[in-house]
Amino acid sequence: MFVNLTDVLHGEDKTVTMQIEPEMEAVTIGKETYPVIRKTSFLMTFTNVEHGKAQVTGEGGITFSMPCGRCLKDVEKTLELSFDRTVFSPDRSISPDDSDDQEYMNGYQMDVEGLLYSEIVINWPMKVLCRPDCRGICRQCGQDLNTGTCDCDTFVPDPRMAAIQDIFNGSKEV
Repeated sequence: MFVNLTDVLHGEDKTVTMQIEPEMEAVTIGKETYPVIRKTSFLMTFTNVEHGKAQVTGEGGITFSMPCGRCLKDVEKTLELSFDRTVFSPDRSISPDDSDDQEYMNGYQMDVEGLLYSEIVINWPMKVLCRPDCRGICRQCGQDLNTGTCDCDTFVPDPRMAAIQDIFNGSKEV
């Protein structure tokens, strides 16, 4: 979805507020694609701050389905996004520091989906859990440890003791 910002970028003290419904159905982060479950409309305000320069603010939420980082069950995670960006008209020279926000601009058209995607990536959680005390899955048999236990040997030897263990095992073989 594109929004024409010609009037805002060239109109002194011009402000436009819009409700924008995101069109995205899924988002790809790295090699994984996460479906959108729910989305709220974003309230976006475009304000002229000087000739050829506009402030873009917005807020809204998008809910995704993603796997729990421990047990791999699907979890619904809502990202509440709030952003404040500055964009420039194509005929204005800008500093290299300001060029990051220009990737959403195509002439006087702003790519709202591109801006939202960038905000999603910035706010993407490092790890999502189905619940804070999720026990995960067994490393050997794959049993979901939240629903039951398994009979697998869960002893993990201390790697600092490996040399002593090798000596002990060597004396058994003789």
